[in-house]
Amino acid sequence: MITQNKLRTLLLATGATVAIAASLAACGADDISSPGTGGNVSITYPPATSSSSSSSSSSTLVVAASGCPTIADPQGLTDAGTITGPTGTWRVCSLPSRINKSIVLTKVPGLLYQLPGRVDVGTDGGFTKTAADTNVTLTIEPGVIIYGGTGISWLAVNRGNKINAVGTASKPIVFTSRDNVLGLNTDSSQGQWGGVVLMGRAKITDCTSGSTAAGTCERQTEGAADPAVYGGADDTDNSGRMSYVQIRYSGYVLGADKELQSLTTEGTGSGTILDHVMSFNSSDDGAEFFGGVVNMKHYVVVGADDDSLDLDVGATGNFQYGLLIQRPGFGDALFEIDSNGNETHLPRSTLKVSNFTAVQGLVSSFNEANDLASSLFRGNSDTTLMNSVIYTPNNECIRMNGTGATPATLAARSVVLSCNATKFLGGGSLPAATVSTLFGSGANNNNDAFTSTLTGGFINGANETAVTAFDVSALPGFTATTYIGAVKDSADTWYAGWTCNSSTANLGSANSACTSLPVN
Repeated sequence: MITQNKLRTLLLATGATVAIAASLAACGADDISSPGTGGNVSITYPPATSSSSSSSSSSTLVVAASGCPTIADPQGLTDAGTITGPTGTWRVCSLPSRINKSIVLTKVPGLLYQLPGRVDVGTDGGFTKTAADTNVTLTIEPGVIIYGGTGISWLAVNRGNKINAVGTASKPIVFTSRDNVLGLNTDSSQGQWGGVVLMGRAKITDCTSGSTAAGTCERQTEGAADPAVYGGADDTDNSGRMSYVQIRYSGYVLGADKELQSLTTEGTGSGTILDHVMSFNSSDDGAEFFGGVVNMKHYVVVGADDDSLDLDVGATGNFQYGLLIQRPGFGDALFEIDSNGNETHLPRSTLKVSNFTAVQGLVSSFNEANDLASSLFRGNSDTTLMNSVIYTPNNECIRMNGTGATPATLAARSVVLSCNATKFLGGGSLPAATVSTLFGSGANNNNDAFTSTLTGGFINGANETAVTAFDVSALPGFTATTYIGAVKDSADTWYAGWTCNSSTANLGSANSACTSLPVN
């Protein structure tokens, strides 16, 4: 990939709100979106049609727990005193810098767990599974809240170890920032801590050591000051499970102009379970999937400052039911799929998506200076879009850039686009006319001149309901539906309860505001 730095200009005026203008770059495996701040970043944009209160969801303030629970790791938890915000006063229990024995973070009323910096789950076991693996599992109970105590705080689940973070629809697990606890955030804050990183032993490309030809390819996590290596030869590798999880305000710069996403998977295998995951206001991608095999259902991204779904370095990704919603005036592409610059490497990056609703609203984003279209498919990649809605009325819908002997490919089935007049962009060996042909409007229930009737910003209306769905049941891991888009109708509320609300997206009355902490 060609690395391009992000430039942010801070504008101050008397009586005005602080505004950040960003010149974003088309991000691939080696690129970033924005520099992050580790503090409150306010961005002024027109109010969205759906808003939410930033106050606590409960009239009763939290009372701090009396102390920290005992964990199995001999290092134990460190009692870091208390922290007070709009929801009340909480006991703070800091995790050790390396978890050397499997532990459980229990849900205790009035208690928060803190990442005081980088926290490693186990020790990296290397390219191949051996008897020397530490086999540490970090288990997190439903309703637990974990926050990054500093900008450089992040959770690193090393090869040969696992996370078991399984919340529920009414008690999601929340990863967030210190400013969120203190009540300092707005609906445009971002980049206040690192994020969650899962490292596995599945195949990857774009090696920083070894080679794909020799089957020895490994990579280092971008920006990590100390080794955080991933890659291997086991596509069935298991890095654990994350279900009913929110990850808020991530994307702090770790180093050398590199920053993390809310969720970063790196060479994770098909044994890893990911479902019901929300990213809110990541200063880079909502999530980025570096190689490996990723199967995910029920994925929500709100307010990512770069791409909402980014897949590269030879990843195979299968995704069903997704909401990708960008903040008005901000964000880059909704989809970026590639292994740009490494076209000869195998495996190719391969994405299959069904039942997604991807929204880049009425206010222009910074996308025109970067990925240029709301979806970018380039490099060594093959993409199949099915039963999906892309609503980006002020932008081109799809850009493809053909490079290498076998350029990127695209197939679409029952996909509707609401774009500007240009619709398609080309590059390299794929001119715009070829991109249009690959999409195939008028065939396979595809329509590149669709009139959207979405309600509430993402719920199917009459025109979406009228589109015949493509049968995905023959594809492993996909479930047949009778509708396109992520949300069939107002009665379809799979996204409610475990997500949070903001002025960008109101995801249900059962949710608390993203600017507040759940207190259940």
